Amino acid sequence: MAFKIGLLGLGTVGAGTAEILLNPEGRHPLLQDITIEQVGVKSLDKKRSIELPTEILTTDLEAIVTNPDIDIVVELIGGLEPARSLILKAIEHGKHVVTANKAVMARFAPEIYEAANKAKVYVLLEAAVGGGIPIVEPLKQSLGANRFENIIGIVNGTTNYILTQMTQNGVDFEEVLKEAQALGYAEADPTADVGGLDAADKISILASLAFGGKVKREDVYCEGITKITSSDISYAEKLGFVIKLLAIAHKLPQSEPEKLQLRVHPTFVPKSHPLANINGVNNAILVEGQPLGQVMFYGPGAGSGPTASAVVADIMNIVGVLYSNNKAEKLDPLLSCSPQNYCLVSPIEDVYTRFYTRFLCADVPGVIGHLGMAFGEHDVSLESVVQIGFQGELAEIVVVTHKVREGNFRSAIEEIQSLNAIKNIPSIIRVL
Repeated sequence: MAFKIGLLGLGTVGAGTAEILLNPEGRHPLLQDITIEQVGVKSLDKKRSIELPTEILTTDLEAIVTNPDIDIVVELIGGLEPARSLILKAIEHGKHVVTANKAVMARFAPEIYEAANKAKVYVLLEAAVGGGIPIVEPLKQSLGANRFENIIGIVNGTTNYILTQMTQNGVDFEEVLKEAQALGYAEADPTADVGGLDAADKISILASLAFGGKVKREDVYCEGITKITSSDISYAEKLGFVIKLLAIAHKLPQSEPEKLQLRVHPTFVPKSHPLANINGVNNAILVEGQPLGQVMFYGPGAGSGPTASAVVADIMNIVGVLYSNNKAEKLDPLLSCSPQNYCLVSPIEDVYTRFYTRFLCADVPGVIGHLGMAFGEHDVSLESVVQIGFQGELAEIVVVTHKVREGNFRSAIEEIQSLNAIKNIPSIIRVL
């Protein structure tokens, strides 16, 4: 039995996927039965890294998703449209779908899964989160016996590369960003990466899988790394931390009804923490549940080979199921997704966390006392307050809090900003 693939997109990941499918020798024998029927591209004349028969190339992507000979549509064009519409049309025409599109799946998964369940087809998205790291399938299958409590991840290679270079070489954000763009690690418009938007897409997908409900993408609190300076990196080092952009999904214990915290932001991570040593463009995702405890998934989070590896694994999963039961009345529950209700997400103001804050103050008596008093009036307990030096004529003071309610901390900061002696608050960073 041969299974025919319609490939939408022949960019970096598309070419990597085609390369695997065209060269199955030494790989899983299931790949021998998978062929590429059609490939959708923007231009037929463009030179490509992989040679394909010209007769299977087309610029008509809709013709691929409606082609009766195709069993599985692989969407690798990215972006919201036409990707969303093509996925839905493929489902309408009875095609199974494999996608690496985290933006579409973070925003439209309920609509897509509802259509897929009705059409009795699969939509798999391993490549949408973590590149080559297997995380989606383990959450649905290998770890499915657990009650998940936390997912904490470094899920964006661009920001991790930038923060790693800032840490190791003592350079500022803008300089490293230009270097990352020159190396191809960052896009010409890097907003989705450095603004935390890409990581927010990914954690919303993981939260939905782990906690069994739909997630509204706009419920994920999102803060990027553009305000991180070499000074913050230096102070983190002195205090025993490194700075990472973390994506966090946390189930609040004993909450009625059950609530989640979903957030993306720069974080002081203790050097002893497993995520502290994840450097460069690598990704890592720490999963905590009962009875498992903690397990960490680590590896390359992007690129042609790693992402294509995840794409082809999804194709093989679908083919394996089709081999055993091609006319199934019900979808395999270990591969399909059917969340019913939306997860309740706690507002960021109700999160309990520690904070690092750097103040620039007039060098006058009593400033530290005023800071302590203002924090105390809002039930913000301080772990340490240290004057670390001067910037010009302004004293530089670093405060680290105990774990406090974020809403209380924000109220304290609002009051502190009104103090005459406080000239600037350059940095506020949460502490893991």
